Amino acid sequence: MGKSNSKQEWLDKTRKPFIEKRAEQKDKFTTLSNVNVEPLYSKSDLKKDDKENIGYPGEYPYTRGVYPSMYRGRYWTMRQYAGFGDAKQSNERYKYLLSQGQTGLSVAFDLPTQIGYDSSDQICDGEVGKVGVAIDSLKDMEILFDDIPLDKVSTSMTINSPAAVLLAMYIVVAEKQGVTMDKLTGTIQNDILKEYVARGTYIFPPKPSMKLITDIFEYCSKNVPRWNTISISGYHIREAGSTAIQEIGFTLADGIAYVEAAIKTGLDVDKFAKRLSFFFNAHNNLFEEVAKFRAARRLWAKIMKERFHAKDEKSLMLRFHTQTAGSTLTAQQPDNNIPRVTIQALSAVLGGTQSLHTNSRDEALSLPTEESVRIALRTQQIIAEESGVIDTVDPLGGSYFVEALTDKLEKDAMNYIEKIDEMGGMVEAIEKGYVQREIQKEAYRFQKELENEERIVVGMNKYQTKEESPKNLLKLDPAIQKNQIEKLKNIKEMRDNKLVSQSLNELKEAAKGKENLMPYIINSVKAYSTLGEISNVLKEIFGEYNENVVV
Repeated sequence: MGKSNSKQEWLDKTRKPFIEKRAEQKDKFTTLSNVNVEPLYSKSDLKKDDKENIGYPGEYPYTRGVYPSMYRGRYWTMRQYAGFGDAKQSNERYKYLLSQGQTGLSVAFDLPTQIGYDSSDQICDGEVGKVGVAIDSLKDMEILFDDIPLDKVSTSMTINSPAAVLLAMYIVVAEKQGVTMDKLTGTIQNDILKEYVARGTYIFPPKPSMKLITDIFEYCSKNVPRWNTISISGYHIREAGSTAIQEIGFTLADGIAYVEAAIKTGLDVDKFAKRLSFFFNAHNNLFEEVAKFRAARRLWAKIMKERFHAKDEKSLMLRFHTQTAGSTLTAQQPDNNIPRVTIQALSAVLGGTQSLHTNSRDEALSLPTEESVRIALRTQQIIAEESGVIDTVDPLGGSYFVEALTDKLEKDAMNYIEKIDEMGGMVEAIEKGYVQREIQKEAYRFQKELENEERIVVGMNKYQTKEESPKNLLKLDPAIQKNQIEKLKNIKEMRDNKLVSQSLNELKEAAKGKENLMPYIINSVKAYSTLGEISNVLKEIFGEYNENVVV
């Protein structure tokens, strides 16, 4: 058997006779996005302009990373998304995580908080403290960050529709600690468009919601300069069933909509764009995920430079947080989730993430126990300290397979963006149901592949075992809701209610016009107005959003 001079010659002369004698396991190999995977990649699979596209770390178009030294200089921020019960319980969990080597906090809020209700509202019965921490007023936020110096930690808050209120609470707590706004670092998710697409924790219609977002951009660019004012989230789009390609395309289309909205208000793109950040999912197909992160980074740099004419290099950089894929966790054989999460976390690191949360093995069953959270955090630490993957920047850069896949994902994601542009932008595409339908189609395809065992999930549709009921799961105290309501009652009795009424009325009047609402929200928070009271005032002016059913 002679030496092949090209990929095609290898396919014909070496591979073909071999597989005629020994067939491969499948007729077709595809990624989770249904991209065909060739048996071999070579130089012939790369584009002519790939040398320019790949580039070097810390240089446009940032395919290989946004910083020249990446993890040789410093590790990614290791976060564990946490929050449950009341503020005191969550505060104890945060202190435990920090003591175990976590380097940033990531706050999960309960469902009532996410949609602007106080714990005492009847609609919240049974949901208080369930999927995150209950925050009703500034008092809860003070307890949540008690003895945690806000000038020393970076905090990420997963909150969207009432993001302005929770950010205001954080700013006031810092002020009470003696920490000025310019010292605060962290991120607020503040991404309402993906709520209409994939998640559902919205309050107001799109237009007033976009105003609140751009108000945060403007306020923070002047007062909280180190704060990431939005985390444009593909995570939930992927959890809803999208492909990696759709995750890139729809997330960046959301980003385009936010940039356009901010520019329309008169903001200079280079004043706010460098504080935009992104939030991606890390799924199971390691190479597709690495290519996804690289493609998204490159595509965003081109969009900011060519479409929005940003001049500041930082405005071109797609910096992102990653969370491993909750939808991949199985209740069956939950210990299998440990290697799943390891693969997903590794893809995020190889893809150049700035921040990472690793899911815990028992999250398909309950809120994670301390032991499970520690294993998840140790997974990140082992990758950082023992694997060697951080020793060189972008270790998979130049791989024929990874570079070809990066090109493919970038091209297909751009096709989605162009279709959305033709519809008039992301808000219009959402209102027409286009984005939702595209995700539904892919989610259905994947589900059928699972049912037909064309895709294997170990322990679920193959390699099953007889299992005992899980033990030692974390259970919440049912008294949390009662205690939260009692605390809320005490706050309303002790605060200056005249000052509350005055601050809420001022907010209401401002919401009728075009003023930036952040100063008014901060004043209401300082008076111990509750989240529900502030949200209700804004509902009076903005109205509430009712979803159109997409079929």
